[in-house]
Amino acid sequence: MDGTPVTVASVGEVGPDTVALELETPAGFDALPGQFVLLRAAPEDEEIARHYTLSSPTVGETFELTVGIDPEGDLSPWLAGLEGGETVHVEGPFGRITYDDDGDVVAAAGGPGVGAGVAVAEAAHEAGHDATVIYQADEPAHTNRLEALSDAGATVVFIDDGAAEELADAIATHHEDGQIYAFGFDDFVTAVADAIEGAGGDPDDALIENFG
Repeated sequence: MDGTPVTVASVGEVGPDTVALELETPAGFDALPGQFVLLRAAPEDEEIARHYTLSSPTVGETFELTVGIDPEGDLSPWLAGLEGGETVHVEGPFGRITYDDDGDVVAAAGGPGVGAGVAVAEAAHEAGHDATVIYQADEPAHTNRLEALSDAGATVVFIDDGAAEELADAIATHHEDGQIYAFGFDDFVTAVADAIEGAGGDPDDALIENFG
């Protein structure tokens, strides 16, 4: 199997149908918040590969991937059922959208984009910068980490899925508060870009990761 073998340190539930997969960091693995890896595994002896964005602000001894569970999926239910000690393979990191302790941030996250969004916000906060998270989801994940960010002085805005006006209002309110990041599927990141433009900003200045 291609990629670097890594050991699963733990798997924990972080929201409805969502788990955090903590992996032991292999030698030479140097990733920044916003980047992603290609994970390979072989449930039932059939190799499957999926991209997952990092959801931890650092990659010292371990790093984290947030996995949304599709009950009919061929990989995510298997990953969610791991107990630690198993081996998966990773390639990467990949991606040019990164945060490297370089100023205030506004992290907009739709659905599964919350892992990357909270990692960027935590990294900014730990570097002494201001952080805003705008998170759209019907059933939020990583609420403990988001609440901890809020308690530490970050701004966290929760928006119901499909609440287009609320999302546009939140972007209009906060789009000048820092470098804008957006993580999520096409409909969400397109809505964020439109909201930036509608608020008088330039969507080309945003760092957008489209999950497809």
